[in-house]
Amino acid sequence: MIRPRWEWALDDADGGALSVPSPVFTTQYDAEQWLGEHWRDLSAEGGAVARLLHDGNQAAPSVPLPAV
Repeated sequence: MIRPRWEWALDDADGGALSVPSPVFTTQYDAEQWLGEHWRDLSAEGGAVARLLHDGNQAAPSVPLPAV
């Protein structure tokens, strides 16, 4: 059985992809909870937008990361 893969892709303010790694989650809930706990750190590292990917495809609207 192949488990679903949920992960975050992060973009900077100019729309460029950041190389900040995201853990891989087996549920959307776990992925969203992780972002809720770590968005400040991701923003401080230059992240402006987080995109939730499900098996490599964007699964939800992009989430803006407020500047801290």
